[in-house]
Amino acid sequence: MIDVALWSVPLMAATVGWATNWLAIQMSFHPVHFVGFGGWLGWQGVIPRKAEKMAHICIDRTMAQFGDLNAVYHKLQPKRIVEQVVSQVNPRLDEYIDEVMYEIQPVLWDNLPTFLRRRIYDWARDQLPSRIESLVEDFGDDLSDLVDLKALLSRELATHPDLMNRIFKDAGQVELRSVINKGAWIGGLLGAGVAPLWLQYSEAWVLPLAGFGIGFVTNWLAINLIFRPLAPRRFLFWRIQGLFLRRQPEISAVWARLVAQELITVEKVANAMINGEHGDRTRAIIQKHLRPLLDNSVVMKLTAQVTIGVTGYSDLKKAINNKAISATNHVFCDPAFNKERAPVVAGVLSEQMQALGPAEFQDILRPAFKEEEFKLMLVGGVLGALAGAAQLGLFTYWPH
Repeated sequence: MIDVALWSVPLMAATVGWATNWLAIQMSFHPVHFVGFGGWLGWQGVIPRKAEKMAHICIDRTMAQFGDLNAVYHKLQPKRIVEQVVSQVNPRLDEYIDEVMYEIQPVLWDNLPTFLRRRIYDWARDQLPSRIESLVEDFGDDLSDLVDLKALLSRELATHPDLMNRIFKDAGQVELRSVINKGAWIGGLLGAGVAPLWLQYSEAWVLPLAGFGIGFVTNWLAINLIFRPLAPRRFLFWRIQGLFLRRQPEISAVWARLVAQELITVEKVANAMINGEHGDRTRAIIQKHLRPLLDNSVVMKLTAQVTIGVTGYSDLKKAINNKAISATNHVFCDPAFNKERAPVVAGVLSEQMQALGPAEFQDILRPAFKEEEFKLMLVGGVLGALAGAAQLGLFTYWPH
């Protein structure tokens, strides 16, 4: 019986340590949506539930270091954006003009001489690059006012609550595995201290209570291993630092790449500009830069005003503005362009995340876990107590 106790208690404790840390990690990510009753009796993964908060903290930290969204925009090379817009719009420019004219004045457009239509197409094509260039420059100066980045992140994370899970799993997979494995070692060491205690005090409450303590402490240590200590410290032959902080450059790079690919794409920022809270202002800027396409075209202006009048001409300008806005979705939804620009955004975010101090860096994830730490440790304790009770039953019925 003594031999069994000596090897089984540390072994069970190691199993509890591994299992409780594994469970804590799983509870951090799953379930993605709340499972339970009444909104309070149940559970939702810590990261999906706190995804919006963590994303906001990340953006606050990185933008505070870098400046604002306008500075990021200039890193994207506005000239390249102009080239993208022109390359996407030019092949369909005649089609866009036809669609607008047939919507407003189909009879006029059908009866307009072909050579006049050609002159209008050519005029618009000649004017397009300069108009787009001034439009893109104007947007770059006001982007921080036109796009609410936090609202964009909130909307995306509400639609795809698993996004932050994937980001953290990819960015911290090495640390997560390490935390689970260390749970076995920590549990085993704690169990080695419990074994002689059990031999001396073979009371029924000892193993369940010890199991609760091992599960609770192991989860507490696991969470702290991720974040503490903030700065590297020497302990005998080892250099100790929080796992999340030790690999700040690698985690920053992975985090930034996935955020740039999944959350802050050119397409999504453009969509937020047009359909977000400040969409009216965006549309006004577009209209301001497109108006000269009509006003400077003598042929188009005279023809339109003579045939459809001043009011009809105003309607025509409004229709062209609406067509330009709808065409924006087509322009920036090009997967190849978004993929090409993503590394630029990722580079900016990664650079600034790597420049954060240890305390600021750990604050991206730590506040969300801090609110849930006790629950995770309590679950670990309950699991440990159940394992201790099971081991007590094993000892009770083990043949002497």
